[in-house]
Amino acid sequence: MMPLTGLPHPILYSFRRCPYAMRARMALTVSGTCCELREVSLRDKPQPLLEASPKGTVPVLVLQDGTVLEESITIMRWALEQDDPEQWLERGDAELVARNDGPFKRDLDGYKYNERGSGEALSFREQGYAFLEILDRRLATKGQLCGSRRGFADAAIMPFIRQFAAVDRPWFDMQPLPHLQKWLGGHLGSDLFGRIMVRHDRWQTGQAKVFFPAR
Repeated sequence: MMPLTGLPHPILYSFRRCPYAMRARMALTVSGTCCELREVSLRDKPQPLLEASPKGTVPVLVLQDGTVLEESITIMRWALEQDDPEQWLERGDAELVARNDGPFKRDLDGYKYNERGSGEALSFREQGYAFLEILDRRLATKGQLCGSRRGFADAAIMPFIRQFAAVDRPWFDMQPLPHLQKWLGGHLGSDLFGRIMVRHDRWQTGQAKVFFPAR
């Protein structure tokens, strides 16, 4: 594919409920980066997405010069390097994020996609719970993962904790994880999360452009 050049805005291919796309949208919003949003269906991926990124996952950010960013952490860092008004980059923990993206994501998928209540699902839930306990202890002191204000680590990890909690919310709410539960509730109720979770129609070639964050 010939690279696109001279785009008026970066193009963001996204899927509303994907946790990777959520964290990318949060960083883009905080940085004030205006993008053309293309909400896609992962079951029927549009050809322009596949041309930009053949692996066909989201998020994908196509910059004005045609550069393609196809990893959510890369998109977050790029956005915050443009402007970081809340100093998110100062409050990151690469090791903690890597544990979230690796072992915990494996446990989350095993818990979520195995038959609910099965031995396999409960085994993955138990393994994932160990990570929740680590986070709860971290949050006990200052309320966020890297201090008293939200930052990179919080945005990178929160969407996955949201997904884990949603598998069996009554069970999650009964666990002795008061700091994690408060932290998750605060992020889910924030204006930032509300802004990035606005519903948009599925993008189709030729439709009117939708800008994100909304202007």
